[in-house]
Amino acid sequence: MIALARQARRRAIAAVVVLPLTAHAHVEAESSTGWAWDPSILIPMAVLAVLYSIGTTKLRLRSHGGLRRLHTRACLFASGWIALIGALCSPLHAWAMRSFTAHMVEHELLMLVAAPLLVLSQPLAVLLWALPARTRLAVGRGVRSAWVARPWRVLTAPVSATLLQAAVLWFWHAPSLFDRALRSDVWHAAQHACFIASSLFFWHAVAVGHGAVARERRGLSAFCLFVTSIVSGALGALMAFSNSPWYAGYASLGVMPFGLTPAEDQQLAGLVMWIPGGLVHAVVALVLVRSLLSTTTPTGPVRHAVES
Repeated sequence: MIALARQARRRAIAAVVVLPLTAHAHVEAESSTGWAWDPSILIPMAVLAVLYSIGTTKLRLRSHGGLRRLHTRACLFASGWIALIGALCSPLHAWAMRSFTAHMVEHELLMLVAAPLLVLSQPLAVLLWALPARTRLAVGRGVRSAWVARPWRVLTAPVSATLLQAAVLWFWHAPSLFDRALRSDVWHAAQHACFIASSLFFWHAVAVGHGAVARERRGLSAFCLFVTSIVSGALGALMAFSNSPWYAGYASLGVMPFGLTPAEDQQLAGLVMWIPGGLVHAVVALVLVRSLLSTTTPTGPVRHAVES
């Protein structure tokens, strides 16, 4: 087992070294393939994948009865990781600079696909196991300290996480800030980082938890999901019904892909945020309400407890 773990670690370290070099070799081919092999994106993503692989290998060697759960979470993590790569490195990222609709699809992939998949995979414990034992213990003590635990509880509480994500969403769609993100790679990266971080906090708040505490929070989480569907839907509706483009960066392009005008492209982007985006939050909220009702109705566990 120790030999297998060491072998996995050597392969992982080799991957960290090779992937950035491969990315650099493919930068020149970006214009022909449409894939953006940006080392500033690919290196952190490679490190994340390598650490998760090491942690998973270690846990698999030590686990006896939890292999199925570990496999499920690994699949969720891989799906979320692929969604991130698809949003940030695929031709969609290049199209987003020429079409607001493509930009909106990119943001929806980050916030409604990648973020919940990564959260449901619960990767923090696995990533910790990728670290050496002493480092893992030191990080564990740091995470449990009041300086980290208190802000974490605030950021992952349903109400505060909902307010944070709503604020980030409306803040970055202000015309002045969105145009700045279109002009500057640094501001664009900051925009994406804010979207991803706020979405991770939000989905952790409404989707993660077990036992009685989780059951008590399901109603509140469902309410926060409904509120989020309204907040994001309202912003999308404003875009969809607007007859003039909001963002000078897209308005200056004149004709958008597929022959759309900037105003039509914005209206389509608004529909993407309004309908699919709102639908995801509403469906998850309904699932939580259904699970809450199934634990409280007379036909559920409560009835059996009373009858016994």
